[in-house]
This record gives sequence, structure tokens and C-alpha cells, in this order.
Amino acid sequence: MREEAPNHMTSPFSVGDKAVYPVHGVAEVVDIEQREIGGTKHDVYILKILDTGMKIMVPCANAETVGLREIISESEVAEVYEILRDPDVLPDTQTWNRRYREYMDKIKTGSCFEIAEVVRDLRRLGGHKDLSFGERRMLETAQGLLVRELALAQQVSEVEVEREIESIFTAAAA
Repeated sequence: MREEAPNHMTSPFSVGDKAVYPVHGVAEVVDIEQREIGGTKHDVYILKILDTGMKIMVPCANAETVGLREIISESEVAEVYEILRDPDVLPDTQTWNRRYREYMDKIKTGSCFEIAEVVRDLRRLGGHKDLSFGERRMLETAQGLLVRELALAQQVSEVEVEREIESIFTAAAA
């Protein structure tokens, strides 16, 4: 049985649901409370980021605006793997700082598809040259976000997803 938000507000998330919060990744809705913010009462999601344990409070009315979304579906998982496998993407020739900004913007969207593009592009770039420290950190961040969501969406372990991603880039390098 799904727990209703206070005041019987229609809420896309219930306590116990998993949701994706941009940049931080997968979170669990641990509570839906009414809080006073600026003298007005608001229903808020209390989210616990699975990776870090950090708690975040998001007003329910702003959930969509901040990019809080459901875990991707099985058909969307296939789309993510298609993006990762796309052989027709050329290596990026932009300067590192321009590429960094572009990739950070993609990660900040919280879109699994945009994050998959960052992983693909950085993995491919790493096949041609050594990645800088900043590029390696960005790749770790993006791949971590992607792996956690894909594992939940497919109901498999993160290790299985990491192996699948690794096999995509090992095959592409061969």
C-alpha cells in the first residue's frame, strides 16, 4: 500500500520509492512531511541519497523543477546501452575546459541518457589519450551515477552493470 503525502496531495513519489536527484544520483524517499518554509506550510520529500547517505529536503511542488525523476524503465535501459555502444561518435577535439563545462552541464541534467553520453565520450577519449585527473574524476562520477541507476532499473548488482559497461568498451577498443 502506498503512503499518501500529507493533505492527500497527489504526489508522484511515495515513502520507500526510489528517485533520481540530479548530480547526487539515486535516492530513497524516506518521508513526506509538512514543513514551514518562509511562513508557509509546504509538503516536502525527505530523500536519502543511497550512495552517500546524505539527506535532502525537496518541496513536493518543486520536485519536477529540480529534476527529481523516477528510475528509468527497462526499455530506457536498452536505449542507454545503445548510447554507450554508438560507434559513430567522433573523439572530441574541444579544449579540456570547454569539454568539462559541456559534460558537467550534461551530468547536472540528471538524465541517464546525457550521463551515458559523457561516459561514452570520456571512455572513447581515454582510448586515444591519457585522461587528465579532472577527466578521470568526471568519468568516475558519471559512470557511478549510471551504474547505480542501471542496476536498480534492471534489478541486478552494480558489479554486473560495471562488467557490461566494461565489455562494451573492451569490444569497441578491439
